[in-house]
Amino acid sequence: MARGSSGIVAGLTAAAIVAVGFLAYQASANAPDSVAAPTATASSSAPADSHARPKDKKHPFAVPADSGTGARVVYALGDRRVWLVDAKGRATRTFAVMPSALNPRPGKYKVTSRSGSIRGSDGVQIEHVVRFAMADGNVPVGFSAAQDGSMKSPDPTLKTGGVRMGRKDGNAMWTFATVGAVVVVVP
Repeated sequence: MARGSSGIVAGLTAAAIVAVGFLAYQASANAPDSVAAPTATASSSAPADSHARPKDKKHPFAVPADSGTGARVVYALGDRRVWLVDAKGRATRTFAVMPSALNPRPGKYKVTSRSGSIRGSDGVQIEHVVRFAMADGNVPVGFSAAQDGSMKSPDPTLKTGGVRMGRKDGNAMWTFATVGAVVVVVP
């Protein structure tokens, strides 16, 4: 192959990848909600990889409408996203999270305990742990940040309840969600 033709092949390959990506996006954006994506189940052992489409297509990072009122933490299982919402109902911060292997059922909870720095049930050193629910009867569920900054998918063979976030988001959660703070989990 001539030197110039390898550049053409690389360019055509890149263009094809972009076109396929665009077509996939367009198909998912125009698919009916009933077939677009599986929805998260209400099971306390719902898989961590279940992912639903954002609730508001025009404002995908808007606080979910079915999440209550007042100051609260909103955790959308399907969107893998958390909102810190002030007393007037405005999101002061939103960020992506990595769900735990076990998920709490949708509903309203309160922060029950916090830990500054501990080793997680998966062996990872974590900080700013904010616990708010139980899954499968005896597995505590809480938000935390890995001290090494990682947000790896949980090992599905372990019964873990750690919802991981970035360290800056963990700091914001720690400041916002004191014991007794409301946490609303939505599908």
